[in-house]
Amino acid sequence: MKGSSIPAAAVIMPSPLFLWRFKAILFLLWGLCCCKISWDSVMRMSADLRDLFLYEAFLYYNPLLLVALMIWLWGVNLWVFAQSSVNYAKVFDLAQTHLSHREIWRCAIWLTLIVPTSMTAYLYLYSHGEVSLAASQPVLLYAVLLIILLSPFDMFYLSSRFYFLRTVWRILLPLQAITFPDFFLADIFTSMSKVFSDLERSVCRMVNRQVATIAWFEADSICGSHSIAIPLVLVFPYLCRFFQCLRQYKDTKEKTCLLNALKYSTAIPVIFLSALKYHVFPEHWISFYRPLWLLSSVINSLYSFYWDIKRDWDLSILTRIFMFKNPSIWTNLLYGQNWVYYWVLGSNLVLRCTWTYKLSAHLRHNYLTVFTIAALEIVRRFQWVFFRVENEWNKMTSKQNLEMSSDVPSEGDRLLDSSSHTV
Repeated sequence: MKGSSIPAAAVIMPSPLFLWRFKAILFLLWGLCCCKISWDSVMRMSADLRDLFLYEAFLYYNPLLLVALMIWLWGVNLWVFAQSSVNYAKVFDLAQTHLSHREIWRCAIWLTLIVPTSMTAYLYLYSHGEVSLAASQPVLLYAVLLIILLSPFDMFYLSSRFYFLRTVWRILLPLQAITFPDFFLADIFTSMSKVFSDLERSVCRMVNRQVATIAWFEADSICGSHSIAIPLVLVFPYLCRFFQCLRQYKDTKEKTCLLNALKYSTAIPVIFLSALKYHVFPEHWISFYRPLWLLSSVINSLYSFYWDIKRDWDLSILTRIFMFKNPSIWTNLLYGQNWVYYWVLGSNLVLRCTWTYKLSAHLRHNYLTVFTIAALEIVRRFQWVFFRVENEWNKMTSKQNLEMSSDVPSEGDRLLDSSSHTV
């Protein structure tokens, strides 16, 4: 209107709620288009090759989908911490320019868009006879993501990428004192061991030019399902965490570090005994190695469950499961709600036992089942983060309060201080 002081740009600017709804509609339309194109492409293939081709396509893209899930949930973790009294930036020693939960979600959105789009293009091109173009889709996707991660230019959150890569380097070579971000990220990597294994299988086929071919169908080939590289990659995150515990014992001389190292070492027989099925006679596997594998699986699952509850979360099992009358000092985040503890303890125990399925190579017949269990393991780690970070934050605040109280002189010291009175 004439004489109005409101800028014209502000008048026509849509509301944030309208923009959010518009983006949600576009996202939904994009998802429906990807599903429709992928379904039509799969139906064009012959029935005998359809399952094998879907397995191959799923191998290239499912680890990236699981990474996207982890990023989404990590954003939820940060959002909850931001609403509470937990100062996660101080716990992880982050700079002032660290990524907020909104920026984390922005990264997750882009990854959620790019990965299914590339998978749809792969299915469409292969079903229409463009095999060479189809084979280039996962290779191009992996190359672009690697370039973004390692780019030295000041783009795509350089400081955060540098912080992440530096922490990964400290995990690979624990030659210095272990900090909380070091073993926290290493713990998350143990939950993503299946992701790393599938990434290794995918890169192996790309390097050997086996993408969109039948060269990898042979299980004993260099990139086949019986490769010795599979258990080696699965066990690698646990070895990194094992050596971190040894380094912590060297620095602190605390026996709990050795007990923690023992926990990670119990995962090694689970992984390698499972892989032995393809390298021993069937009767030897059934009579000797499978009982050992079952025993080692039970030991590792129960040991890991106990350590989560008693050490990582610092919750007394008896008081938290059976009593709930005396509130723990570690309940600020969840306000001591009983049902939360019942759910977390029960789901953590179940998922600690089912993780054996995804780490055992001889059980990987149904890739959808393995994907579901791997996703549930990431969800378990997501809820583990709440308790672990809050526990660390409360330890830090308790230590600070203790130091502050020790700096304040007592009443007797003030009375005995000659400078405080005149004789």
